[in-house]
Amino acid sequence: MLMPKRVKRRKQFRGSMKGKALRGNRITNGEFGLVALEPAWIRSNQIEAARIAMTRYIKRGGKVWIKIFPDKPVTAKPAETRMGSGKGSLEYWVAVVKPGRVMFEIAGVPEETAREALRLAMHKLPVKCKIVSRADLEGGDNSEN
Repeated sequence: MLMPKRVKRRKQFRGSMKGKALRGNRITNGEFGLVALEPAWIRSNQIEAARIAMTRYIKRGGKVWIKIFPDKPVTAKPAETRMGSGKGSLEYWVAVVKPGRVMFEIAGVPEETAREALRLAMHKLPVKCKIVSRADLEGGDNSEN
C-alpha cells in the first residue's frame, strides 16, 4: 500500500476539508478520469483496492494513473482507553480529497472499457464520484470562464 518513505513529523493535526480542489482538478495524462464530488479522507487500502479493480478489468491493457497520494497520518487510541496520556499511535495513511479532484486517470482502452473500469473503482471508494472524459473537463473549464 501507498505511504510516504519518510516524513518530517510523525503525527499531524486533522485539518479541514472545506472548499473545492484547486489543484489536480483536470485530466493531465489519460483520456478518462474519476472525479470526487464530496470531501473525504481516502485510505491507502481503498486506493489500492480501486487500482486492483481497474487493472483487473482492463486485463493489464492500457495505462492507469493514480493522482492522489496518502501523505496524512491518522492516529487512533486503543479501545476502552481513558482520556489523556497523549495522542494515539499511527494507524493508517490517508489522502485528503476535495470536491473536483481527479483521483484516477485511464488511457489506452476503448471508452466502454474505461468507463466500466472506473465504475468498478468507484464502488471501492468512500465518496460519490463521477466519470469524466478529457473533452468534458476541457469544455467545462471554457464555459465557466
